[in-house]
Amino acid sequence: MAQKVITLLTDDLDGSEASQTVLFALDGKSYEIDLNDTHAERIREALAPFVGSARKVSGGRATVRRMGSSKPNEDTAAVRAWAKANGYDVNDRGRVPANIREAYAKAKTA
Repeated sequence: MAQKVITLLTDDLDGSEASQTVLFALDGKSYEIDLNDTHAERIREALAPFVGSARKVSGGRATVRRMGSSKPNEDTAAVRAWAKANGYDVNDRGRVPANIREAYAKAKTA
C-alpha cells in the first residue's frame, strides 16, 4: 500500500502557513525557524549588512530548506504547464512565483 506524507510548515512568528525553513547560526549555536516568504525576506534583509562583511565558513549546511509545495494538492508540473500555455514566464525548476500559483488557482475554480 502506498502512502503520501504531507508536511505543512507553520510560521514560527505569526502562525500563518510557512513556505521555508531558514537556518542560521549565532555565537556558536545553530538555529532554524519556519517562515513565510515575507518573514524570510525580512530576516535576510536584517542580516544582509552583517553577512556582507562576514567571512564564510566552509562545510556548513544549506541556509534554506524549501518545501516543494506549501499546498498539499497543488501539482507543480501542472501549474508550470498552465503558466507556459497562458503566457507566463516560468522556470522549469525552482519555486513557482506566488502570482502564478494564484492565477492558476483562480483559473481552476473559474
